[in-house]
Amino acid sequence: METMGVSRGAWVGVAVRLWVLGWMLALVGLSVPVQAQNLVIREALVTQEDPDGRVGRPVLRNVSLPHDWARDQPDFSGVLTYSASFDLRADTLVVPDGLLALYIERACTNVEVRLNGHVIGRGGRMSEPVSRNCYRPFLFALPSGLLEPSGRNHLDVRVVGFSAGEVAARQRAGGLSVLEVGSYDQLRARHDRALFWNVTVLQIGAAVLSVMGLFMLGLGWIRRSQPVYLYFGALLIGWSLVSARVWWSDIPLTHAAAEVLIGCLVAPVTAFAILFLQRHAGLRYRWVDIALWMQCLLVPLSLALAGRERLFEVMNLWFAIFTLEVGVASVDYLIQARRAQRTSWRGVAAVMILAVLAAVAELGLQRGWLDLPNRHLVHFVMPVLMLVVAVQVLREFAQALRVAETMRDELERRVHERTVEIERSYAHLAELRIEQVAEAERKRIAGDLHDDLGAKLLTIVHTSHDERIATLAREALEEMRLSVRGLTGKPVRIADALADWRAETVSRLSQAAVQVEWVSAHELDERNLSARAYVQTTRILREAVSNIIKHSGANACTIRCVIDDNDFHLVIQDNGKGIPMELDGRLDRGHGMASMKRRAKQLAGQCLVESGPGFGTLIRLTLPL
Repeated sequence: METMGVSRGAWVGVAVRLWVLGWMLALVGLSVPVQAQNLVIREALVTQEDPDGRVGRPVLRNVSLPHDWARDQPDFSGVLTYSASFDLRADTLVVPDGLLALYIERACTNVEVRLNGHVIGRGGRMSEPVSRNCYRPFLFALPSGLLEPSGRNHLDVRVVGFSAGEVAARQRAGGLSVLEVGSYDQLRARHDRALFWNVTVLQIGAAVLSVMGLFMLGLGWIRRSQPVYLYFGALLIGWSLVSARVWWSDIPLTHAAAEVLIGCLVAPVTAFAILFLQRHAGLRYRWVDIALWMQCLLVPLSLALAGRERLFEVMNLWFAIFTLEVGVASVDYLIQARRAQRTSWRGVAAVMILAVLAAVAELGLQRGWLDLPNRHLVHFVMPVLMLVVAVQVLREFAQALRVAETMRDELERRVHERTVEIERSYAHLAELRIEQVAEAERKRIAGDLHDDLGAKLLTIVHTSHDERIATLAREALEEMRLSVRGLTGKPVRIADALADWRAETVSRLSQAAVQVEWVSAHELDERNLSARAYVQTTRILREAVSNIIKHSGANACTIRCVIDDNDFHLVIQDNGKGIPMELDGRLDRGHGMASMKRRAKQLAGQCLVESGPGFGTLIRLTLPL
């Protein structure tokens, strides 16, 4: 019972919802304006014209629309005039306001319309070269000044067409659809929609295929070792040319020449498709290549031998052969792709199956087993399938390009590493060789200085009775020993260097009656200074002390030594009179400043001087360790 209650309540809820929905639909229906009711003409009297344009028979017969020449009169080529009439008073034609129009969904090959004996429009040329509008809908405005509002109005629709035997496809045989008279605005919307799907979409597809084909041809030209891109690009452009018959109305060729040209183009397009499949699968059969190109010569030869009246039969036979060839090539491709374990073979298989099915359906249409649809099926399906294949080919190319770029980058990286390693080894060997030669030369010079010049200076120091000469000799001897120490290239512990500098500096400044404050917290630093850094720093410090003694007039001096992880800092500050005004801005010209800065620069460091008259001088020396 409880279950029954729930079910009954649910049904009541559904009924209420349906009732509300019905009222809403009713209100929407009342709010929608009433569309105009059109008049559809399904019968007409047919008059046949002679090739020179004269009327041969007043009335041929009464035909039903749509009228398909391939079924009703397959051997007729020329002009048929379809006559029909309508009465604005008696016919159920509801047009609230606005302009009337005649809509013709299909008139092949071209059409001219007359209203009450006056020409109101045509689709183009009615004589050779005839405008080919088999795929285009027509819309002709019916001028109100030519209409008879109180009587019958006569429509004469002249259709120029060709027999089924003179066309390569049944869609281009002569024929006329039903005639529809109604509101211009409403029929204009239908006309624009049909024109978009029948022509504009195919134009867009042809443009896209052409651009993609040119890109593939360029890619194939760059990669000549991979002809798959050339064949696929030629296939895309070839199909774009074949599909031009759908949207190009005014081809500057006669009907027979245009149909033969289109038929001949199908053969190389088929050859490009088969060659693309084979090359993409890594296959090449020389006899297949020769047979395909021989086939391209046989098609125009067979058309020339058959004559224009049997064009349809010959082209349908060739179309069946082309479909069979592409089907066999597709099966062979799928077998090879599956053996190669390609990841994309299933998607390509689906595309090929759809293409073969579309080709079989087209064969059924050409043989009359199927009725003609509103749109040409093959020209809709093939561009989409080709674009899918193009995307897949580009995807594979992008993947191959990424792999090649990755391999190239890896190769470049390895080559760079080996090059750097070789250069490093060579530079190291060269440095070792140079260092060995330089070391030997330095030792020779140091030995010569120590043995020859050192001995002579020492003799002067001990034998000279002139104190000034002895002092100069002693200073020269100290400078020589410093140079010899630099030439030997032995590093010096920072603690030892600080001890030497402190002893020498304090001694010199004390003798000059200058009070010295030496500030350093690195007397126990176990790191080393290079011999060059030790020598140049010693000379800079000596030059600074000499300037304090000779030029500053100072009575006190502070020297701070700070060493961090990367740099050695030495700050020398006195309380003297500073740099004179005449040297302000030209410190490099006096007091040995140029040599101090040059020495610091040689060690990749810097020497800064701050001074002002009456404020003393501050020298900041920074050297990298």
